[in-house]
Amino acid sequence: MHAEYVIIGAGSAGCAIAYRLAEAGKKVIVVEYGGTDAGPFIQMPGALSYPMNMKRYDWGYESEPEPHLGGRRLVTPRGKVLGGSSSINGMVYVRGHARDFDHWAEMGAQGWAYADVLPYYKRMENWDDGGHGGDPSWRGKNGPLHVSRGKRDNPLVQAFVKAGAQAGYQTTDDYNGEKQEGFGPYDATIHKGERWSAYKAYLKPALKTGNVSVVRGLARKIVIEDGRATGVEVEHGGQTEVISAEAEVIVAASSINSPKLLMLSGIGPAAHLRDHNIDVIADRPGVGQNLQDHLELYIQQAAIRPVSLFKYWNLLGKAFVGAQWLFTRKGVGASNQFESAAFIRSKPGVEYPDIQYHFLPIAVRYDGQAAAEGHGFQAHVGPMRSKSRGSVTLNSADPAADPKIQFNYMSHPEDWEDFRTCIRLTREIFAQDAFTPYRGHEIQPGEHVQSDEELNAFIRDHAESAYHPCGTCRMGKADDPNAVVDPECRVIGIDALRVADSSIFPRITNGNLNAPSIMTGEKASDHILGKAPLPRENVGPWIAPDWRKTQR
Repeated sequence: MHAEYVIIGAGSAGCAIAYRLAEAGKKVIVVEYGGTDAGPFIQMPGALSYPMNMKRYDWGYESEPEPHLGGRRLVTPRGKVLGGSSSINGMVYVRGHARDFDHWAEMGAQGWAYADVLPYYKRMENWDDGGHGGDPSWRGKNGPLHVSRGKRDNPLVQAFVKAGAQAGYQTTDDYNGEKQEGFGPYDATIHKGERWSAYKAYLKPALKTGNVSVVRGLARKIVIEDGRATGVEVEHGGQTEVISAEAEVIVAASSINSPKLLMLSGIGPAAHLRDHNIDVIADRPGVGQNLQDHLELYIQQAAIRPVSLFKYWNLLGKAFVGAQWLFTRKGVGASNQFESAAFIRSKPGVEYPDIQYHFLPIAVRYDGQAAAEGHGFQAHVGPMRSKSRGSVTLNSADPAADPKIQFNYMSHPEDWEDFRTCIRLTREIFAQDAFTPYRGHEIQPGEHVQSDEELNAFIRDHAESAYHPCGTCRMGKADDPNAVVDPECRVIGIDALRVADSSIFPRITNGNLNAPSIMTGEKASDHILGKAPLPRENVGPWIAPDWRKTQR
């Protein structure tokens, strides 16, 4: 059991790395604990609430009781399947704002400014605008990752964008192009009516080259000899063996499992490792720290006309949607139903959007529970750049034990103000004329919830994770004591070891994290292969000319 490169994790970044290394003729073994992505619940976009709640596909993690959310434990789904979280996510495709990456570079991740990463986004994309306009010069057309748009034929989906314009906000044809700010259509990793995961885009074709093989098993630790990573200890089929890596070991196991694995291998905060009787090989205090996520609320409104997807929310309706999708790959089941987006600024003086909307033409929760009210619609809304930080630490030195996940959500006072702003701005959007033909009463929070105290109580009881954890193996300058990897994704202080996934993000990006995670794998693969990075593209994003004085 040996290869030139051993990659831990067949998720968004790991699959992309395997593909690019295979393309370069390298021999690769990918270690993945989860199994096949076969089965209709993963493949059918409309069934997205199922796989993330299925033990077969999900690690089943949850946070510690969150002190600022009334002691609630929040579920933290992570993909335990080929494709990782790209096989169980909501399929929403958001690059992030150009300024996010410029900020990374300012934080010490040199070579990761937007001008540096844009060419990688283009390289990975196979973008189909579906005849909806968009920004072709900013997009890629020949990459492995299919990105498309839904039909947008539900009147509520269109009403949301019209309402945004009526409220005085910008509209945008392509938030992944020059102009993120505004209301417009969502992009999704859906191709021909099916989920297009990182497994389908990257790993499946890589396996066909004969250069890549997948070993199913639990990575217990990285084997390090004389300061150099030489292999991975893997438990599979009831046995433990070492898979040796002639060139490098690459950890791409998620922002939860990557820091766990580093700590089990002796890389992390020395005192914490000693507490668990783990020999310290490299004292890196940043391992497991800097944990960030997006929290969101569902603002739900009843509909007075039967225009929502609630008409399918019964046995017969679900059977019809399922059968139509099964035989034609069309209809309601062929969309994730997140077809209208918005990125707005919360107040004057904010340079670029810090609030994201996912609009949904039904009132329903991620766990698949529909509102008892019947027909309705909702906006998922939350602040993009919370100042709260948490951590991933070890509960035990047993590799099979879950790590301890503490997000510390809402621990910064500004988060409360930001969330109240989100609720009030959403109410204003739902109050516009575009929604008048459909608008009933407010289901959640409910019209009676108005004061700061009432809104705070609602936030505390109802805020949910958007499932965007990142930041736990932060990238930075090699002499930064809290950085874990350098700008080439190399673990500082250990040879032949890299981390490449959302754990290396210095700060969370604007929007969903799947696209930047895949981009990280794409860019890391060039560093691993010692290639010159793709030429920079110096294009500036659209920034509201009056951002210092106006909110919209």
